[in-house]
Amino acid sequence: MRRRVLGLAVAVLTVVGAAGCGSSSSTAGSPSTDGGKTTEVKVGIIPIVDVAPLYLGQKKGFFSSRGIELKMEAAQGGAAIIPGVVSGQFQFGFSNVTSLMIAQTKGVPLKSVVNGAASTGDVEKDISGVAVKKDSAIKSAKELAGKTVAVNTLQNVGDTTVREVVRKDGGDPSKVKFVEMPFDQMPAALDGGQVDAAWMGEPALTIARGQGARVIASPFAETDPNLTIATYFASSKLVQENPDLVKKFTEAVSESLKYASEHPDEARQVITTYTKIDGAVLKDLTLPTWPAEYDMASLQKLAQLGEQDGIFGGKKPDLDALFS
Repeated sequence: MRRRVLGLAVAVLTVVGAAGCGSSSSTAGSPSTDGGKTTEVKVGIIPIVDVAPLYLGQKKGFFSSRGIELKMEAAQGGAAIIPGVVSGQFQFGFSNVTSLMIAQTKGVPLKSVVNGAASTGDVEKDISGVAVKKDSAIKSAKELAGKTVAVNTLQNVGDTTVREVVRKDGGDPSKVKFVEMPFDQMPAALDGGQVDAAWMGEPALTIARGQGARVIASPFAETDPNLTIATYFASSKLVQENPDLVKKFTEAVSESLKYASEHPDEARQVITTYTKIDGAVLKDLTLPTWPAEYDMASLQKLAQLGEQDGIFGGKKPDLDALFS
């Protein structure tokens, strides 16, 4: 979300207006190990920590064994991924779940097909956090009221979960002043006093900590310890017209998530193949968790918070249709 870097980190993604539907094409090639044809599958991603299982699964052959020739295509920004999937530029995409909910309420024809990344649930060490300068007078989330807080995308999962931790801590979330800023610019902006606090994902969070910043809140983990942050999705057209491809992709991603969860050192190492994260930062940064299943209770919580913040334009996302 996205993600976003998302550093997320949760890499966090923005949504643009609905793009027109196009055909979701694929190409046939050499035989796969199961005797069928190899299908080229393009996945729109932002090259962040969260998508490490995809690259690891490709390396381990989890996709090729199912006849999928996986092509990861990095988008300059998350705004290109959702319309890119709907138009057929990508067969699948990676997005934070709030962006998917927003897109659905705008009538964009898409469907989540498999889980992507989740919070660690550890408020002391999660993949996102609100950081302040070492000498800042701000000590807790409620003190963010009246202060300027950087988020990578306005009206999305970042400011929604920051408001929630302020609210939980007894502060007035309506008084927080959010400003939009790329994750990779946040450590310097925070250190230079351009903002009072910054909600950052990895690796920006680890970089800021290395500069002496203090983390005063962990919005993902504090909103819900099992928070589902991002998923892989497809257009409704592809889901309807090529269920076999969707099934194979989903199975391969699920196997990749399981492998990455069981081999975190390999997941950390594969990040060096598609990012330019410094080795010292890579060693210290926090990885997300990669559960195989969505946590529907956490998705319902995010939807409720999004409605409360008015980010769905008065509409209500249909979580069963989007995530089932």
